[in-house]
Amino acid sequence: MTRPNPKVLKHPAVQIGIGAIAGLVFGLIVGEWAANLEFVGDIFIRLIQMSIVPLVLSSVIVATASMSGAGTGRIVVRTFTWMIGFSVVAAVLAWALCTLIKPGTGMVFDGTLDPTLTEDAAETTGWQDTLRDFVSTNVVEAMSTATMVPIIVLALLFGVALRMQITKSGDDRVLTFVDQIQQIVLTMIRLVMHIAPVGVFCLLAPLSGDVGFSVVTTALKYLGTTALGVAILFVLFVVVVTARTRLNPWRLPGKLTEQTAIAVTTTSSAVTFPTVLKNTVEKIGVSQKVANFTLSIGLTMGSYGAVLNYMIVVMFLAQAGGVDLTIGMIALGMALAILLNMGTITVPGGFPVVATFLATSLDLPLEAVGLLIAVDWFTGIFRTFLNVNGDTFVAMLVANADDEIDRDVYYERKAVVSEEIDVAEYADAIASADAAD
Repeated sequence: MTRPNPKVLKHPAVQIGIGAIAGLVFGLIVGEWAANLEFVGDIFIRLIQMSIVPLVLSSVIVATASMSGAGTGRIVVRTFTWMIGFSVVAAVLAWALCTLIKPGTGMVFDGTLDPTLTEDAAETTGWQDTLRDFVSTNVVEAMSTATMVPIIVLALLFGVALRMQITKSGDDRVLTFVDQIQQIVLTMIRLVMHIAPVGVFCLLAPLSGDVGFSVVTTALKYLGTTALGVAILFVLFVVVVTARTRLNPWRLPGKLTEQTAIAVTTTSSAVTFPTVLKNTVEKIGVSQKVANFTLSIGLTMGSYGAVLNYMIVVMFLAQAGGVDLTIGMIALGMALAILLNMGTITVPGGFPVVATFLATSLDLPLEAVGLLIAVDWFTGIFRTFLNVNGDTFVAMLVANADDEIDRDVYYERKAVVSEEIDVAEYADAIASADAAD
């Protein structure tokens, strides 16, 4: 009889999965009594919520103020154009699929938002009012109510101004100070995540005790919607790449097999990055110059699976809580999903922080967040699969425009060797990639 590997049991995702399954089973067995545990789950969510405002504020300032303006030219423009374009497509596709499939409608509960966290968002406003509310007259009040968009606007402006001041004076002490705040908040989140298995157990037990077995079918609909969206986007990538490059698409699966296997087994774009860079040069034929730039940018900006998943989270929480999203709220949800993908809003605390951030930003109920956390390992597989292979596809599109694809390499008539990479050089991008996965 084989014994379970103790290292596997120590993995946070495994522990959260065990806590989630135990919570679901416990709630189904004891029924409504499980509601007595809800306060523990609420504490777990609040511990994450209290870190979101300082994390977003410091992360956006650091990300914006750190941009030095290096790297110009056609490769840069084409890389960003393709990445942002596919990110927009991913967000729109997620909205369309959720509108058709309605993954969150199987779960109905009478949950209300924490009144100490957000204002009531029942009033419907026009798009002009929505845009006007992006700028707050009292940022302190916005912080106290976790109204995220005005906070992001402030941080973006502050970051741009700080970048200008650093360029003018050469003094980066303020940036260093803000970066230290960011690191401290991230340490706080890591500490909170140690109790995630208990928190998820106490979130799901009351939920399954109240809703019953439909909580399981709801989770399957959420996973099914995500998987379908990933499949559609992957096919779209292949169609666009084939149309633009005129390369034989039937050769692609064999060239992507190795990096796909690593991606789905590790659920980490960062771990897969060296293999992606090597294969993109040696098997696809993309030039080293284009591959180095495009794939390194793709680590932080090319998380198309993440954009798709984040928008599905928005729609799922709204449908589960019976919230009718206005056009302005849907557009804001898409914008936030894309900003998260672009690395402008850095939330390396993982999916629980992302889901809570999105719910808080759009005034959506938080009760179903625990269910999403419970199945995040599976969605992580879908996200990483698309993130990793999407980066290779974008590199092909960028390289094709400047005739930087060696077709002899693609058709295996010629062999090239990729340069060895210094992993430390990509440390920041790798950290952001892990967050998106």
